[in-house]
Amino acid sequence: MHVEEPCDMLIVTPEEPPPMNSISPTLSDDKIHKAALQWENTITGVDQRFNSFYEFKEALHKYSIAHGFAYRYKKNDSHRVSVKCKSPGCPWRIYASRLSTTQLICIKKMNGNHTCEGGNVKAGYRATRGWVGNIIKEKLKESPNYKPKDIAEDIKKEYGIQLNYSQAWRAKEIAREQLQGSYKDSYKLLPVFCERIKETNPGSVAIFGTKEDLSFHRLFVSFHACISGFQQGCRPLLFLDSVPLLSKYQGVLLAAVSVDGDDAIFPVAFAIVDEETEENWQWFLLELKSALQNPQQITFIADFQYGLKKYLPEIFGNCYHSYCLRHLAEKLNSDLKGQFSHEARRFVINDFYVAAQAPKLEGFQRALENIKNISAEAYDWVLQSEPEHWANVFFPGARYNLIQSNYGQDFYSWVGEMQELPITQIIDSLRGKMMETLYTRRVEGNQWVSKLTPSKEEMLQKEASLVTPSTEVLISDGSSFEVRGDSVEIVDVENWDCSCKFWRLTGLPCSHAIAVLHGIDRSPYDYCSRFFTMESYRATYAEHINPVPTVEPPLSDDVGELALVMVTPPPMRRPPGRPKMKSADPLDSIKRQLQCSKCKGLGHNKKTCKASELVLCDIPSVEA
Repeated sequence: MHVEEPCDMLIVTPEEPPPMNSISPTLSDDKIHKAALQWENTITGVDQRFNSFYEFKEALHKYSIAHGFAYRYKKNDSHRVSVKCKSPGCPWRIYASRLSTTQLICIKKMNGNHTCEGGNVKAGYRATRGWVGNIIKEKLKESPNYKPKDIAEDIKKEYGIQLNYSQAWRAKEIAREQLQGSYKDSYKLLPVFCERIKETNPGSVAIFGTKEDLSFHRLFVSFHACISGFQQGCRPLLFLDSVPLLSKYQGVLLAAVSVDGDDAIFPVAFAIVDEETEENWQWFLLELKSALQNPQQITFIADFQYGLKKYLPEIFGNCYHSYCLRHLAEKLNSDLKGQFSHEARRFVINDFYVAAQAPKLEGFQRALENIKNISAEAYDWVLQSEPEHWANVFFPGARYNLIQSNYGQDFYSWVGEMQELPITQIIDSLRGKMMETLYTRRVEGNQWVSKLTPSKEEMLQKEASLVTPSTEVLISDGSSFEVRGDSVEIVDVENWDCSCKFWRLTGLPCSHAIAVLHGIDRSPYDYCSRFFTMESYRATYAEHINPVPTVEPPLSDDVGELALVMVTPPPMRRPPGRPKMKSADPLDSIKRQLQCSKCKGLGHNKKTCKASELVLCDIPSVEA
């Protein structure tokens, strides 16, 4: 039997400052902390019994804290433990060993008298990070977001021990590992975990890859219920984005998220990779296509970097790639920085969004003229940014007025809640969240009685309310109509189009189309996108995700060759500084720049203006 030795307890005195890696305590002599007071009798004396040496050592640890002394082990093995006070000459001793013919541990000898100062005065002591981790474990279980700052405050309040932020953070990591398991061991479980996903959810995809040294490289997961739901009921629309993970070994989560008939996010597939690179995005797209099995023509809303501009048409063939407007705006803002004031850049970004969302060519051109009036460079930048990939006027695919890849923010917020977990628990926590979401929406959907989903029903009724008795409908030919109201619009019923472009952009008839349909005695519901019907919504959530049992390390006789692959964690590459939690909106990230009141230049003030110095130098001296 192996018994793990705890760290020696070191007394801390004013003359001997604590080592840098220790936790420095401060106990007031006249204030006995409530928590420490409760431990004064964890050791009672000879014949006291414990279930294990670990239980005895925990009791001894607490007893020493309550009585304010430090100790060291004389003997510490699987049969006996002998401990003495660390103060030289102090007679305090305790000896415990295994009770004969039992597994119990019994105190056989104890001298409870202290002659040292530490025996009578509540002096300082050292509490190991492991001990603090054990203390906060239950609270961390109840509150996973328990912050190191709060940990330090609680430990000071309850035990009189002063921790700095780093010590509290390390104690939290130890407690988290005790609750959730080792980060390192989690990677070893990946092969078996992938097999369990496929066994419990037939038709699902769970595949991982390692590098030559067997260190983790990447992992792809797509549940059968998500694949089926996307194919049967969702719009052929996928948002691609990434989320940095803050776990011990870092990594990035790549996600493909769709949208259901009620405009709620619908996760289709995700991957965890060691870093965001072109190679990993290419691999993710290849696995996604394989999981979807000959997918229909899909519109992707994604960044244009990391090789996505190249790999999407290569892998998915005749697909549509809409550049994420947020990423474009960030690049535009970055490229303009230093050239214009923050007000000018804010106007440019605003007009850029207006140009992208303009339903008609006139609106697009008007927005570009506004940009040109501010900056010819910005105008050229916009023209060269391939508007056919982001402007409503030119984009050939169907985006349903959704233009940013972070539309799946709800899914990414799930990741944010669990991104510090070990890798297998991240996957399983996401699975659990998706399982509950699919079930909840399936139950809700079965209770809805409208023809369309609630949000689309509301949109259709809003458009219908815009049709007034003064609205005039004139027939042109069999399918084309002229509608006169606040404006004159042309409606093409057969091609589901109106010159206002609302019908084409949203998939729902506009007020002009509804006026025409009422005039020819047809139902507007028959001219709504099929993806908005309750039939499609229920098809989206017809399948369910099954639970996955707890995965234990496999026995060599119970698993195949794949499950015996010993995956190791990727090399740690924690970058300097605080990690970015989320991308800010480009409009929010525009900050006011310094502007010189003399030369009107940006980036400096009049005190540091070099132009004014040059002017002074050019002034000829005047002789008396």
